[in-house]
Amino acid sequence: MSALEEAIERPEAVRSFAARSPLHGLDRHTVGFADVLAQSVAAIAPAAASAMAVLMVADLAGGATVLVMALATIITFLVARTINQFTRRFAASGSLYTYAARGLGTTAGLATGAAIVVGYAFISVFALLGGAHYATMLVTRLWPQLPATPIALGALVIEAAVLAIVLVRGIRLSSRVALVVELVSVALILLLLIVLLVQIGPIHPAAIFSPDDVSVAGVAGGAVLAITAFVGFESSATLGVEARSPLKNIPRAIVWSVGVAGVFYLIAGYTQIAGADAIGGPTSVALLDELASRFGLSAWAAVADVGIATSGLACAIASTTALTRIVFALARDGVAPAELGRTHRRHRTPVGAIAVAAPPITLVPIAVVAAGVSPWDAMRVILLISASGYIVAYVLVCIAAPLFLRRIGEVTAGSVIVAVSAAAALTGCLTVYLAAEATAGNPGVWLTVGIAVIAAALIRWRRRAPLGEVGRYDEPVAAHVLGGVARSGSAGDGNGSAHGGEPGDADG
Repeated sequence: MSALEEAIERPEAVRSFAARSPLHGLDRHTVGFADVLAQSVAAIAPAAASAMAVLMVADLAGGATVLVMALATIITFLVARTINQFTRRFAASGSLYTYAARGLGTTAGLATGAAIVVGYAFISVFALLGGAHYATMLVTRLWPQLPATPIALGALVIEAAVLAIVLVRGIRLSSRVALVVELVSVALILLLLIVLLVQIGPIHPAAIFSPDDVSVAGVAGGAVLAITAFVGFESSATLGVEARSPLKNIPRAIVWSVGVAGVFYLIAGYTQIAGADAIGGPTSVALLDELASRFGLSAWAAVADVGIATSGLACAIASTTALTRIVFALARDGVAPAELGRTHRRHRTPVGAIAVAAPPITLVPIAVVAAGVSPWDAMRVILLISASGYIVAYVLVCIAAPLFLRRIGEVTAGSVIVAVSAAAALTGCLTVYLAAEATAGNPGVWLTVGIAVIAAALIRWRRRAPLGEVGRYDEPVAAHVLGGVARSGSAGDGNGSAHGGEPGDADG
């Protein structure tokens, strides 16, 4: 017997590992790269965002809409590069919450957790309303005599049922359903865009940039709305426990999703702005549909509505999936009630978090529409709240990254420049945008302030009680290590158990 064979046959005992991960209970290391990528792509929902975000950006950015979309792509890519400083080093379900806690400490981690929970929750509501909005447009196109409100309510009830079933059944089902839906939707809309480009004719420089109606406030506000078209790109990081080879697959998924979405948005942005110029300006809140109708493509517009509506549902599924993993991580860290960290025995999904998160996400849009508010009007308010949550979380993580890298001795000038540039750009754009929206009377500003005050009070109250280690991540367990023996007293149950020092590779 060789020395290697003997070492494998009778390995030396290694007692530095826990019996189970602090994040045990999830279906560990079963999700492949396609599913991880699907999570980020579905959360971005490029099919829906290409139709909804471009029109919203154009309202603020005017003639600079296409350039603002390009600027948003660059800023988001810088944020993605910064987030990947963490995703390449350890795997977690808490995503941005865990990263900020590792770089800035407990209070900043809790603030980031609160911000990203707001972001995911409100973008899920936004997506459900968006799906209902386009479903209503589709049905009323076919049967104009039908009232819009009952149709929207019916669509929301169907979306809520699908959302609940998919969330409980598991990430592989949710990611694959979302990926198929998104790929088909993007293909339909891309084909429509290409046909429209042919109809519109040669490139119009004025559609790329025109000084008309361009202001600093408009560009900054437009950039924030354009960035919301990318939010959720980091959501694959919440699958750190469930992904196979997470330190490789999650960074790839984050970068690929931003790159593909950015190219798609530039095509969609130019097509819609050039098309609007060709027809003398939009007259509705469905510019893509209007262009299709004006250029004799009404049938394609109906098909595109189906794609956009289903894309909204896919976004809600992916965003709520990410939200439940954040809540699960908060519970396992002892920040939230332990019951929220409970997992399903068969499907190994965080049913404790799902039971708390899913009802308000599905009931709020139903209540809003039942009260007589149109989905589109509600979406503008909800998007502001969601954007504020996401951007605050992104800024805190960008600040945390250089400090984290310095502590582990891996900081570089490039990483600092990228992180600081992203944080500064996001902060500046969000500040100008909120000021402009407050002046315009958007109630979402004051709702955001109210949510921030409540979150700050909750964080202060929670900090008064003793907390264990906040920001724990997945770690190798004794059963997965040659010669591994669980260290004494280490259950790894996520409720005050011992935890390793600096991040390292997760098992698998």
